[in-house]
Amino acid sequence: MQPAFFPRILYKARARIEILIGKLKRFKRIALRCEKTARNYSSFVALACAFIWVKSVHTA
Repeated sequence: MQPAFFPRILYKARARIEILIGKLKRFKRIALRCEKTARNYSSFVALACAFIWVKSVHTA
C-alpha cells in the first residue's frame, strides 16, 4: 500500500544519486579524502564523474 503522496520521479532521482555516490567511492582518493583543500577535492570529484560518464557512454 503506497502512501497518499509518493513522488516517483524524486525517488528515481534519489536512487540515481545514490548509485553515482557508490561509484565515486570506488575511487580511493575520494573515499579516503586524500586531498587537503576543498578546491582540489571538488576538482577530483569532477574528474571522477567525467571518467564514470565516459565509461557509461562508450559501453552503451
